[in-house]
Amino acid sequence: MFRFEEPAYLYLLLLLPVLVAFYLYSNYRRRKAIRRFGDPELMAPLMPGVSKYRPDVKFSILLLAIGLFSVLLARPQFGSKLETVKRQGIEVIIALDISNSMLAEDVQPSRLEKAKRIISQLVDRMQNDKVGMIVFAGDAFTQLPITSDYISAKMFLETIDPSLISKQGTAIGAALDLATRSFTPNEEVGRTVILITDGENHEGGVDEAIQRATEKGIQVNVLGVGSPDGAPIPVEGGRDYRRDREGNVIVTRLNEQMCQEIAQAGKGIYARVDNTNNAQRAVSKEIDKLAKADVETQVYSEYNEQFQAVAWIIFILLLGEMLILECKNPLFRNVHLFSKKNPPKEE
Repeated sequence: MFRFEEPAYLYLLLLLPVLVAFYLYSNYRRRKAIRRFGDPELMAPLMPGVSKYRPDVKFSILLLAIGLFSVLLARPQFGSKLETVKRQGIEVIIALDISNSMLAEDVQPSRLEKAKRIISQLVDRMQNDKVGMIVFAGDAFTQLPITSDYISAKMFLETIDPSLISKQGTAIGAALDLATRSFTPNEEVGRTVILITDGENHEGGVDEAIQRATEKGIQVNVLGVGSPDGAPIPVEGGRDYRRDREGNVIVTRLNEQMCQEIAQAGKGIYARVDNTNNAQRAVSKEIDKLAKADVETQVYSEYNEQFQAVAWIIFILLLGEMLILECKNPLFRNVHLFSKKNPPKEE
């Protein structure tokens, strides 16, 4: 595993565009000053030692060395020893509805984007817990197997959109069954499913799926996204809304009663997701009540410093920058002049 021990120093890389802009501006001022004295092409023979490209090469090398110096300060490291450690935590499977109705904008910026932000906040609060993600519409599949790698969890979260599942619908029963099978065999740890959906057009099998989950000690919490009054579904890439076969605008409404029934049967809580953070706080308090048990996690316990290699590269670059002269090499220039003064004789 690769990491930076002091990643804050990487912000020094922001200086590079500033240095490039300053260098380009300096070149512009220099060329402008030369044009005051005459045509640059006519003045070129008067400055035989001036090289057109060497200053750019030297600056590029120096710029690369500065960038690598910021990497050096950030202390790049490679993990060298992988250990399995036990920590107190819980297991959470998040089942996210990605049907087209989740594109409605009665919750800002949209139902789906609001749900993704809530998931991101939940992951940020986790320390020794495990998390997995399932997405569903007319079908359900695992987006992220249960893991303690929160960075990967947030990366996978960013890639979620309705195009992942072509079959439309709201297969809540399939999602709950898949979530139930996605936990580790450790039954001593607190386990919960966080179902995030608008509950519209749900298919059958929900009651049976909830029963199978609760029999295994798995709690089901539900976050209902949207409003009972409903909202139209925007067409992606356009300004119009989705319409039915008769041309009427489709309005999608939160099925709050169904969400409440699922939460009650799953021995969890229901919270409506609106434009506040109340739902996220409510579900966070609920999962904090779950029993924490030993959760096995693989972590890197030792890291090898890699700054030495970066330091050697910087040294070689700076040495090369010093050896490259801004002016043309006098030896080559004299040879060139000598060849002009003594052209080869024709036989």
